[in-house]
Amino acid sequence: MIVVTGATGNVGRPLVRALAGAGEPVTAVSRRVSPTDLPPGVRAVRADLADPTGLKAAFDGAEALFLLFTGEQLAGGADPGAILDTARQAGVRRVVLLSSQGVATKRHPPGQEEAVRASGLEWTVLRPGGFHSNALAWAPGVRAGRVVHAPFGDVALPSVDPADIAEVAALALRDGAHAGGTYELTGPAAVSPRQQAAALAAALGEPVRFVEQTPQQAREQMRAFMPEPVVAATLSILGTPFPAEQRVSPDVARLLGREPRDFADWAARHVADFR
Repeated sequence: MIVVTGATGNVGRPLVRALAGAGEPVTAVSRRVSPTDLPPGVRAVRADLADPTGLKAAFDGAEALFLLFTGEQLAGGADPGAILDTARQAGVRRVVLLSSQGVATKRHPPGQEEAVRASGLEWTVLRPGGFHSNALAWAPGVRAGRVVHAPFGDVALPSVDPADIAEVAALALRDGAHAGGTYELTGPAAVSPRQQAAALAAALGEPVRFVEQTPQQAREQMRAFMPEPVVAATLSILGTPFPAEQRVSPDVARLLGREPRDFADWAARHVADFR
């Protein structure tokens, strides 16, 4: 049995599908999950990562765990060490953590990774950069007026497709050969917000106007759904990235045996969200 936390999110949802499609028994964990959200045969468990005791039922009979924390969960008191202790006591042997590239560049705290490495479990750490799916924040503006508002319009970063993250996670969850691995996951090329808007226009077959926000305008918008430290770190990455954050990693291609999917591919697959 493989337990997937964050099972209804951008990475968790395709990960559940990939594992179930490979014939793996899967338990999908989320605060709002229901069987109708999932492929046939996948067990749904509603649980909150801020309450480790509530996860005991989810871990029953499990051998592997995909662990994903949102910034909101960590701010709300989720304790990675307590969750990992609960998992180990239930018989889980392997954990794959979705961390972030910001740990390597010291923009984000390393606590989650430290807890995983100290857990006594076989572990693999995934460090993605930004997600292609972050562009979904633009969907209301694109639907309403075919316009994208974003800061730092010409600063390019190699964002990654959540579906590629899910494929790498499925590989690490099923194969113990990845124990002790730390993988940096990016797309195939650095792409700017202005170029992403152009890719959305191509997918829609209609012009999409790009309007560059000031950093302060972006900050005010992000504060509605991000804690302030996360806002500050995100704006710093978007506006003044380190060379390491603009570098294309070879890990997705090496692990999956193909090139990562680019933003234009993601936009074409998700065009319905922007119509």
